[in-house]
Amino acid sequence: MLDKLVGEFIEEQCVNPTFIMEHPEIMSPLAKWHRSVPGLTERFELFLGKKEVVNAYTELNDPFVQRSRFEQQAKDKAAGDDEAQMIDETFCTSLEFGLPPTGGVGLGIDRLTMFLTDSNNIKEVLLFPAMKPDVNKEKEEVNGVL
Repeated sequence: MLDKLVGEFIEEQCVNPTFIMEHPEIMSPLAKWHRSVPGLTERFELFLGKKEVVNAYTELNDPFVQRSRFEQQAKDKAAGDDEAQMIDETFCTSLEFGLPPTGGVGLGIDRLTMFLTDSNNIKEVLLFPAMKPDVNKEKEEVNGVL
């Protein structure tokens, strides 16, 4: 619900380049907790023209905290949250062997292309046909062929 509220009331105001920073832990299950503000994470997103272009965060590298967050996500998924993740045991096991402090920035070429072409839907700019809507199939369904 928090993500929907942010999308409705905050992201819609992000016309000029805008950074949304320090997301709540509940919205960022893979991000490391904030160093000085409990309940927040070290994460930011860059918005241009109301569209998210960049997502970046410090990777959570504590296997016990990560497993706990995955467990909560699994409960949320069972309760009907479509965006929640299941427990990734392989990832948790990998963390137990040790992950040095890491972070990353995701700049999707598809999202940047959406911004530059003023597209509203990511399917309009994807190069991979399997991800694009099948217009001919939709026409056949409407005409009763299928």
